[in-house]
Amino acid sequence: MSKTSPASLSILEASELIRNRKLTPNELVEACLDRIHQTENSIHSFITLAADQALEAARIATEEIAKNGVKSALHGIPIVHKDVFMTKGISTTAHSKSLKNWVPNKNAVAVELLCSQGAITMGKSSCHEFAFGSPETNDFFPPALNPWNKLHMPGSSSSGSAAAVAAGFALGATGTDTGGSIRHPAAACGLVGLKPTRALVSLDGVIALAPSLDHAGPITRSVRDNFLLLQGMLGERSDVSALNEIIRPIKGLRLGVPHKNIAEQNISPEVYAAFTSAIHVFKKLGANIIEIDPKELSQAPLIANKIINYEAFLQLQKTYHEQPENLGGGLLKKLAQAGEVSYESYQDALIDRWQLQAEYLKLFDQHVDGIISIGREFPPETMDELMHNPTGPRSSCNRIYSLTGNPALTMPMGFSSNNLPLAIQIATNHHGENLLYQIAGAYEDATKWVSDNELAPWNR
Repeated sequence: MSKTSPASLSILEASELIRNRKLTPNELVEACLDRIHQTENSIHSFITLAADQALEAARIATEEIAKNGVKSALHGIPIVHKDVFMTKGISTTAHSKSLKNWVPNKNAVAVELLCSQGAITMGKSSCHEFAFGSPETNDFFPPALNPWNKLHMPGSSSSGSAAAVAAGFALGATGTDTGGSIRHPAAACGLVGLKPTRALVSLDGVIALAPSLDHAGPITRSVRDNFLLLQGMLGERSDVSALNEIIRPIKGLRLGVPHKNIAEQNISPEVYAAFTSAIHVFKKLGANIIEIDPKELSQAPLIANKIINYEAFLQLQKTYHEQPENLGGGLLKKLAQAGEVSYESYQDALIDRWQLQAEYLKLFDQHVDGIISIGREFPPETMDELMHNPTGPRSSCNRIYSLTGNPALTMPMGFSSNNLPLAIQIATNHHGENLLYQIAGAYEDATKWVSDNELAPWNR
């Protein structure tokens, strides 16, 4: 596969070529399908490949653009949807045998909004079962693998979405994030993943896991692409020109760093070294680095897990009791544990969550513009390690913003000694997505960890 394949382009690059009539949606979708046909059987990023629908949508988009020009930056851009988003005429399984024959008669709102912008649905991506289970060797659908190294995991629940984008099967993807499941796969696959402000992106038509913590958001190869895809998910015209107002210098911004909490975590020495280097980059960019120590931050993973477990069990208990034979072993084990969380414990966790929200509201209102921290504790583990320890402390660093509802983004921060992605996490105040993109864009431009990396799987 040539590095000059259109499938290697960013959304921004492809959009400009399409707008200038140097590339057609037909050519772009066919290039993605060519990659899919060559390597998807070793990645397993798709549950359902909608090749015929994608080709027809590309034909229509090509004709529309030839006649009237582009209607947005996403017009003719191939994307994939996590298989918890309802898609009209395309099966929606939540990676579960129990839904293997379900074909919705309407789209999730976010999917419909993207379609209205001209984005092209390539299919439905693998995930953890009902966004909660964990992979096992005998699952009904195979788990997605990491395109950087197929022996390794591609992250948690939105794993197939991240794998598809990293492999060059689509230029962007939708995902959901309840405890880190957009940010964690993006981190593991060398991508940019955003959990927006809670309730910013509609969850109408998305299969719920823990409704009070669920978020929907975009996964892309770059910060600029992420902005464009988020605009589409919000129903706003995805506009390249708006990027000039957002990606700007960050000199003088106050960036908080929870050094004490990071030092207390069990993280890889490579991750810690990369994070230290990242702080130096931000200092060179003119940001003011401020030490912060939010109260009870170390308790965030435990608090979030109680809420996720309690609410997930409520969502899935009927299927768990009535159709256990149609659920995978990993999900059955997690539901058995989730069912042990008491109502009283859940209520205590909600109170703790409200206190954390108040703490972070004050922090952002009075002391910092953004917070930077690690995006993942370790380089991506092997699939064998994941299956032998499915409840290991992965993406614990992401849980705090699941609780507070702040927008948070993970993006590349370097590579491990065996060339697997490492990630940084950036967060801002509620509805501070544009500021978040400003900070992330400045760091991306200064480091170019992935854009200049010829070893990135979509460039191979």
